[in-house]
Amino acid sequence: MSLPKISSSSAIQISRIMRPDDANIAGNVHGGTILKMIEEAGAIISTRHCNSQDGERCVAALARVERTDFLSPMCIGEVGHVSAEITYTSKHSVEVQVNVMAENILTGSKRVTNRATLWYVPLSLTNVDKVTEVPPIQYEKKELEEEGKKRYEDQKLERMETKQRNGEFIVPSVNQDRQNKEEYTVGYSQSSLIHLVGPSDCTLHGFVHGGVTMKLMDEVAGIVAARHCKTNIVTASVDAIDFHRKIKKGCIITISGRMTFTSNKSMEIEVFVDADTLVGDTQERYRAVSAYFTYVSLSKEGKPLPVPQLVIESEEEKKRFEEGKGRYLQTKAKRQAHMQSLTQQ
Repeated sequence: MSLPKISSSSAIQISRIMRPDDANIAGNVHGGTILKMIEEAGAIISTRHCNSQDGERCVAALARVERTDFLSPMCIGEVGHVSAEITYTSKHSVEVQVNVMAENILTGSKRVTNRATLWYVPLSLTNVDKVTEVPPIQYEKKELEEEGKKRYEDQKLERMETKQRNGEFIVPSVNQDRQNKEEYTVGYSQSSLIHLVGPSDCTLHGFVHGGVTMKLMDEVAGIVAARHCKTNIVTASVDAIDFHRKIKKGCIITISGRMTFTSNKSMEIEVFVDADTLVGDTQERYRAVSAYFTYVSLSKEGKPLPVPQLVIESEEEKKRFEEGKGRYLQTKAKRQAHMQSLTQQ
């Protein structure tokens, strides 16, 4: 039996027009809307691939999203085109790379808005705790397989490190008395959202779609950023999103966000998703997902605005600020190195 190749047959594209309920009041499409579309494309192509050979039927579940940059805001009325391609497979996981383009259907012009890399694992339809084997793909070049294997090992290590340092539960702040908090502090902008997981949120297994979770995370992060700046804000990037544990239908999830770092023109917001199981033999609360979102503040003309600096009130906040500063400087250095390599080509 011949193996699937990395080619047009291993790629799909989904498209839809952006409507007012996809965007903020300034007309910029929510980052969470884009993330949900990205995950939908990834889930389709990875599930299709994992069922491409005879064997146990399965559904691909999202395990991780690598750092995702929002290169350009998408607007109401534009068509979002999401292209997904399988670029690497291990025995039990699939790497999917996704490109997002915005099309102005009045002029025909197109521009790239996002690039993302997602990792999926196939779960048996009859036993959700069983991870099935992934059909291998045939690489056009040996180098592509070696590069994919390195990416696989790197993300596996990072997932383990993230799980080990996964922090404390954030106390939900939906009833927080913000009037008594000083502006620009962590407590002033901290926000939470509580959501009951229903059937429409879930896969065939009865577990939450990764895209649904990411959309809610972006919504909370956006509230934190807007409270801090009081201006139009847009998602600039999302650090790696790790899905630590599955969230089952009927769970109550608390999505909490807090400001960790501000530079002159950007804000980093830490977002956690904690799940409470209310039905079944065991009731527990656990950390399900974690990530860092970066937002920027924009003027009416779409130009970046200065960000009010975060007011630090405790040693713990200072520690998180310094860690966020380290991530910011590391990302900035990588971006500068990438731009320099492009100019030298």
